[in-house]
Amino acid sequence: MRAVQVPQAKGAFQIVEMEIPEPPAGWVRVKVQACGICHSDSLVKDGLWPGIQYPRVPGHEAIGTVEAIGSGVEGWKTGQRVGVGWHGGHCGYCDSCRRGDFFACQIALLTTGISFDGGYAEYLNAPAKALASMPDELSAVESAPLMCAGVTTFNALRNSAARAGDLVAVLGIGGLGHLGVQYAAKMGFRTVAIARGKDKEPLARELGAAQYIDSQAQNPAAELQKLGGAKVVIATVTNADAMAATIGGLAPNGVFIVIGAAGPIQVDPLLLISGARSVKGWYSGTSIDSQDTLRFSALAGVKSRNEIYSLSQVSEAYDRMMSGKARFRVVLDMAR
Repeated sequence: MRAVQVPQAKGAFQIVEMEIPEPPAGWVRVKVQACGICHSDSLVKDGLWPGIQYPRVPGHEAIGTVEAIGSGVEGWKTGQRVGVGWHGGHCGYCDSCRRGDFFACQIALLTTGISFDGGYAEYLNAPAKALASMPDELSAVESAPLMCAGVTTFNALRNSAARAGDLVAVLGIGGLGHLGVQYAAKMGFRTVAIARGKDKEPLARELGAAQYIDSQAQNPAAELQKLGGAKVVIATVTNADAMAATIGGLAPNGVFIVIGAAGPIQVDPLLLISGARSVKGWYSGTSIDSQDTLRFSALAGVKSRNEIYSLSQVSEAYDRMMSGKARFRVVLDMAR
């Protein structure tokens, strides 16, 4: 099979021929159809996470079909469509999942594309517990980013305090935010999109936003307060100043949920104390959360907007994503 591996930290991508792996007990082999390229793949590419064993094949937004099943695996069959994303929270060895500390569990145990080879390849082996069932209505190439960007935004929203009819704002309408706006609108929230520039308003409304705030021309916190204050703000940007400028738009008891990686955020403690407001983070979820994300996306018609590349174009695709020039998401199509 063809695969893309990182030979060592900060090493250049290598397209190599490898033996198609046999799944061990408890694992399955997936024939990969598409794999999204995520900023988190830089953890492998640049050696930003300790303990990675190189060479390593990155990729945790994989969609494909089950091709071979290891011993002891139940509930899956060959030919079944599946997604493979971040994995963790199932083992029962500690209480990470009960605390909601999925990140610690995933990194400490088994993480697709970090502790075992991921989806930048024509085949991958994955623990059966890491699989999410894929609805027939969804395209593999279009839906690959739902395994990370999708589940992160969907899961943050559905686990927030917001209920249908509440005012929910999505800060940023890029790779994460364009999905967040769609999920928020489809969940029945009064959805407000916040981004820089008047030119993004048509897109925001097309995605389902009822209101648009141009943070370049308006004070986003003040504008949200004019609307009654946000029950929840999902912050998908990677700019700490943009986040800090929006926190004041929370209603009393409102929650500011950070899912975009940014630098230190300045928060006025009096703002938090006076309205019992809070700031929290959210990170992905378990395989059942990914499965719920796929099902909801099929039901509600949520779609990721992607730039498509072949496996042989992986360096170009990765650089496009890391440069920030990709408008939304970047996906490798194994059929190209």
